[in-house]
Amino acid sequence: MDETANPIAPGREKLVARKQEWARDGRLLTGRTARPEEERLPPGQRLVSDFPVLDLGVQPDVARDRWRLRLEGLVSNRLALDWEAFCALPQAEWLNDIHCVTAWSRYDNVWRGVGAMTLLEMAQPRREATHIVFHSYDGYTTNVPLEAFARPENLVATHWNDAPLERVHGGPARIVIPHLYFWKSAKWVTRIEFRAEDQPGFWEVRGYHNNADPWTEERYG
Repeated sequence: MDETANPIAPGREKLVARKQEWARDGRLLTGRTARPEEERLPPGQRLVSDFPVLDLGVQPDVARDRWRLRLEGLVSNRLALDWEAFCALPQAEWLNDIHCVTAWSRYDNVWRGVGAMTLLEMAQPRREATHIVFHSYDGYTTNVPLEAFARPENLVATHWNDAPLERVHGGPARIVIPHLYFWKSAKWVTRIEFRAEDQPGFWEVRGYHNNADPWTEERYG
């Protein structure tokens, strides 16, 4: 599987169409806003103890000896890291909550991997770089402003709760941006592209919000 593949598995077209209907209908919207320093659970969310698996039916099986993470586009130092080189970078653990646009939230997730700030320091985005597109091995894409990724709690994760990240949850490595709805945390990541302009990704062009702030219910846009 490579990043040029269609992320929608046969038979999942109805699922995608249904989620586009949710966007058109404003499903799950409460009209509330909240402040993360005052309320831990964002508006309209419910707390779960499991880790729901949500995807488009394609779960690429990427062997670690074939995995690559590329940082390219508007950077001074293009990177192409294999698994060994990636794991040799400074590793750290982060504890955070995650929030899915389908209304579940999970508290106290322990992630291990390489921090966004470490990767940005290595790649050195150029001055004109303002946005990032994450590309996944299944062909999925999602976009964020550069400043949304350049935060100390963000990372490329290889472990969750002291175990290697399972394939169903985006292993061998996925993006984790906990302050945004979790569709922005691309599974099976293989490329981080730096751009001078925004480029909406898979869900963003299908009616989902470009920013995805759970505290202001930016589910749809």
